[in-house]
Amino acid sequence: MKTVNANGAHIPQLGFGTFRMPDAEVLAILPKALQGGFTHVDTAQIYDNEAAVGTAIQQSGIARENIFLTTKVWVANYGRDRFAASVEESLSRLKTDHVDLLLLHWPNETVPLEVQIGELNAARERGLARHIGISNFNTAQMAEAVRLSTAPLATNQVEYHPYLDQMKVLEAAETYGMALTAYYAMADGRVPNDPVLREIGAAHGKSAAQVGLRWLIQQPDVVALTKTATESRLAENLALFDFTLTQDEMTRIHRLAGPNGRIVSPDGLAPAWDVAA
Repeated sequence: MKTVNANGAHIPQLGFGTFRMPDAEVLAILPKALQGGFTHVDTAQIYDNEAAVGTAIQQSGIARENIFLTTKVWVANYGRDRFAASVEESLSRLKTDHVDLLLLHWPNETVPLEVQIGELNAARERGLARHIGISNFNTAQMAEAVRLSTAPLATNQVEYHPYLDQMKVLEAAETYGMALTAYYAMADGRVPNDPVLREIGAAHGKSAAQVGLRWLIQQPDVVALTKTATESRLAENLALFDFTLTQDEMTRIHRLAGPNGRIVSPDGLAPAWDVAA
C-alpha cells in the first residue's frame, strides 16, 4: 500500500472507513479487508463501533504494528475533564495502547481551541497517539490549529469527492505539510453512477467508483477512505494502483464540482465552509 508522508506520519493512501457500520458488519468485513490488503482503518468515538473494530483487528491475524489505526475524539469530550479519559476509553475498546492518528472530529466553539489542541498534544506526549490531526476544519480553523499545536498536525479529514471543490483546503494542507483525508468519496452513491466517470472508467477497464477513488489519490497528499460491507468489493476498492488518469481526465473530473456539491454539513457542528474560488 502506498503512503502519504504528512509531517512524519506515513498514512496509507487508502483507508477502510467504518462510519455507520454496525458491529456485526465490522466483525464480518474488516478482518477480510485487512487480510486482503487494507492497512489503514478509520473509526471514531461517535461511531459506537470502536470495540468491534478492536476485535476485528485481533481476529484478522494481522499484527497491530502493521495497521494504521485512526480514531476521533467527539466534541462532547473536548474539555480538560473528559478529553484524556475519553481517549483512554477508546484505546480500551480498540484493544490497543495507542492509535496511529488521533483527530478532533468537528470544530466546537464551546471549548477554546487552545484547550482542544493542548489536550490533543498531551495525548500524543503520553504515547496514546503517534500522530494528531483535525477533521472538518475550514482553512481559518486549520491555520489557528497549526499555530496552537506544539506537534505538527498530520491531516484534516474532510468531505471530498468530484462534486465538491476542496482546492482551498488542499492548498492550505500543502502549506502546512498536512495530508487531506477524503471521506464520502462515493458522494452518497452518486459517483458509481456518474456518466463521465463511467466513460473514463471504460477507457481503463475500471468502474466509475474506481475512477473516483483514483482521482482522489492521484492528487498530491490526498488519502481516501473507502467503505463496503460486501466482500467482493474489497478487491475492487484496492485495485487503483495499476492505472493512471490522464491530465485531461483529471480535469474533466474536477469540472464536475458545483456550488451545491457538499453533502455533510450538520447543524450545530459544521463551520462556515470555505467558498470555492
